[in-house]
Amino acid sequence: MNPPCGRCNKPVYPTEKINCLDKYWHKGCFSCEVCKMALSMTTYKGFEKKPYCSMHYPKTSFTIVADTPENLRLKQQSMLNSQALYKEDFEKNKGKGFSVVVDTPEMQRLKKTQDQISNIKYHEDFEKSRFRSDAPPPENRQDYEEQPSNPERFSQPPVGQTCPAAVAPPSGGKRYQAVYSYTAADADEVSLQEGDLILNVEQIDEGWMFGCNQRTGQRGMLPANYVRPV
Repeated sequence: MNPPCGRCNKPVYPTEKINCLDKYWHKGCFSCEVCKMALSMTTYKGFEKKPYCSMHYPKTSFTIVADTPENLRLKQQSMLNSQALYKEDFEKNKGKGFSVVVDTPEMQRLKKTQDQISNIKYHEDFEKSRFRSDAPPPENRQDYEEQPSNPERFSQPPVGQTCPAAVAPPSGGKRYQAVYSYTAADADEVSLQEGDLILNVEQIDEGWMFGCNQRTGQRGMLPANYVRPV
């Protein structure tokens, strides 16, 4: 049985049949819905299962939605729901936002390079802080040849040994107070705590001094920029 034509509903015979848009058409009936211009399989445009030419093909247009009170309420409610979902997801994923980095040979090389750069930077900063001189300049030192009236009483013990904390220094001995804490790095150095009193201080060079920590009784070298004169 021959199917009906999509336009005239008459039977369509195989010799004149066009199968398009889920329908069968006579060659003469396959034309534009508006201008009735004859179409072919390469010139038609389908819309809602009807053929159109390119000139009369329906153009879709957007509908303008008015900002009515109901629409504004729905918009605000949608925004509140979005914020609530965002906060909920944020709380669930808190602390889980770290990506797993594959330990590839390239990543290992970059990590090793960064470690080397960090070590170099650390040593540079350490040397700068060791030799900086931000303490106030010391007072003029008296001649080293001046000796106390009783040399036995104020004699200096060897490096690393304790000095008597109860014995007062001579009038010519310099006294300094620690303004920073310092941990001795070598056996010939003394450790300091902020506020320690240093007795019988002698200037070695611009960055180092020699003195006795009254609190611990230890005598040795100490950094000059960690103490101030009193």
